[in-house]
Amino acid sequence: MKQRPRIAITCGEPAGIGPEISIRAAWQLRSSIDAILIGDAAFLAMTAAAIDPAIQLVAVSLQAVRYSGLPSFGAERVAVIDCPLEAPVVPGQLNSENGRSVLQTLDIAIEAAQQGWVDAIVTAPLQKSTINDAGVPFTGHTEYLAEKTGTAQVVMMLASTETPPLRVALATTHLALKDVPDAITFDGLLRTLQIVDGDLRTKFGLAHPRILVTGLNPHAGEGGYLGREEIDVIIPVLQAAQRAGLDVRGPYPADTLFQPKYLKDADCVLAMYHDQGLPVLKYASFGNGINITLGLPIIRTSVDHGTALDLAAAGFGRADHGSMLAAIHAAAAMAENRRASAATL
Repeated sequence: MKQRPRIAITCGEPAGIGPEISIRAAWQLRSSIDAILIGDAAFLAMTAAAIDPAIQLVAVSLQAVRYSGLPSFGAERVAVIDCPLEAPVVPGQLNSENGRSVLQTLDIAIEAAQQGWVDAIVTAPLQKSTINDAGVPFTGHTEYLAEKTGTAQVVMMLASTETPPLRVALATTHLALKDVPDAITFDGLLRTLQIVDGDLRTKFGLAHPRILVTGLNPHAGEGGYLGREEIDVIIPVLQAAQRAGLDVRGPYPADTLFQPKYLKDADCVLAMYHDQGLPVLKYASFGNGINITLGLPIIRTSVDHGTALDLAAAGFGRADHGSMLAAIHAAAAMAENRRASAATL
């Protein structure tokens, strides 16, 4: 019998749409996936009752899970690992008193994945400012997961849910544009390509992934007239990666790369910076795309949108949980691919 995937879901900022979309997705998928919510059990039970009285949640304590493992509740109920909040929640209104509790849900999810209680984690959107206002320096899920798992370098990738999917990975992430050129180094870019190639093989089940790489400058530098980063760094990295057996191609001008004639045979595009690749991806799939952190020892996916405080303030039923469904499905598929890859070693 095929193993039911176990996916931990952090419910994100409680004043946003994270709790609603997490509950809706977990309940919808309960017949095929054991989705374990992580958040304030009493608040989530109240939210579930407001969404649909038929939704059944059952709370377990972290201490109980540590002692005897995570129980399975089948298709009738959804488990919640209780992580109490410090203050009442007002939809749409941020409260820094809850910042540390929100971050703790992520700590619990990381522990669950590292201990093998779950196969993967999926994160609902959180509000960075709330955590920082609580006195904890925090730049984002990706950086926090890397730090907590002791991972020197990770790669952010967003993917659409269309067939074939569009996948866009980033050589740099949340940097000011003026800092991007200095951040693109030979060693860093080569390692990025190795991470993308490795995870496409083990977590996506692609035997021979093909990666298309953009240039940094307009027209990929136009032979050095519009910048030398392609000549000095990107092309030497591609040549080194090709010698190592990676199917990487480029650098391509970013303004013309995102066309079917190029993408039809590509498994991923590596863009040099955040706003070079992601506008195209989000235009094509916003609300149904997913965010994936590559290079981690655990599997992590996320939705492609934010906390949507305005929707939360307007009441239940307005938030679309399509991206959360896609993120859970992707996490489950990645876990299965990783098991299959490990079995062949």
